[in-house]
Amino acid sequence: MSTATPAVADLTPDELRAFAEQAGRDLEGAHPSEILAWAGRTFGDDLVVASSMGDEVLVDLVAKAIPGANVIFLDTGYHFAETIGTRDYYADFTDIRLRTILPLRTVAEQDAEHGPRLHDRDPNLCCALRKVEPLERGLAPYTAWVTGMRREDAPTRTDITIVGWDAKRAKVKLNPIAAWSQADVDAYVAEHHVVLNPLRQAGYTSIGCAPCTRATAPGEDPRAGRWSGTSKTECGLHT
Repeated sequence: MSTATPAVADLTPDELRAFAEQAGRDLEGAHPSEILAWAGRTFGDDLVVASSMGDEVLVDLVAKAIPGANVIFLDTGYHFAETIGTRDYYADFTDIRLRTILPLRTVAEQDAEHGPRLHDRDPNLCCALRKVEPLERGLAPYTAWVTGMRREDAPTRTDITIVGWDAKRAKVKLNPIAAWSQADVDAYVAEHHVVLNPLRQAGYTSIGCAPCTRATAPGEDPRAGRWSGTSKTECGLHT
């Protein structure tokens, strides 16, 4: 991959925001592969993909549209073994450059400071320590980042843009599969033989940390298995 085009690299934050918002309008309706190819040409090595390996279709698309793309994986210390295995598959057998980001403290160190099972008592703090802070470090060197969020995932995501501005981090944020339905995702998986996290077969429609994720029943909201029984709906990465 090359570095960002001079036209983008020289933009002020306000200009970059306007550029991103215009790109979002221009690329609305485009295929995710086209959106990703544009992002690769535009941002080069200043682009990074954030993946939890619960968005396998995104990683497959990225590997094909932007060979050698930078991908970061947040290893919270609480992932399912199946998720770690999925990460290893994509790192070893697809054309991406994957880097794992760790929290500042191990689970044992966090337990010593905050008490065991913080995720049960204060899931927001646990997510802040094990997801949000590591993501900030992982994104710091880059101008633009890519996520696998889709508008139909949750009521909090219905208005996400294809390309937009992450005001919290002053970065361009791309959601190339934002407009895809589950049927679109399933069709892509079948056509391209995408390797999925094995938890999919066990009914996990949204995959996060093991202590805070359960399988969903038929007809349930796809994210009903995340922080089930609490009012929490987001980990904080996108809010």
